[in-house]
Amino acid sequence: MTGTLTPTKPLTALDRCDRCGAQAYLRAILPSGGELLFCAHHGRQHAAALRARGAEIRDESARLIESPSVSRGR
Repeated sequence: MTGTLTPTKPLTALDRCDRCGAQAYLRAILPSGGELLFCAHHGRQHAAALRARGAEIRDESARLIESPSVSRGR
């Protein structure tokens, strides 16, 4: 299956995992047009099965290890 990546807004702290309610870092866009949001843990757990069913996975979990952009003076 090939497709074009459609632009989506980045996930925010208000976006919650559909499995457990934690902050979402992974968006699964389903072939039907719907979407599922997952925390990093549940995203890793379900990503392969979702891809096998044709879902497009957008993983933003790299934001978990980003350094703060504002330096703090002491």
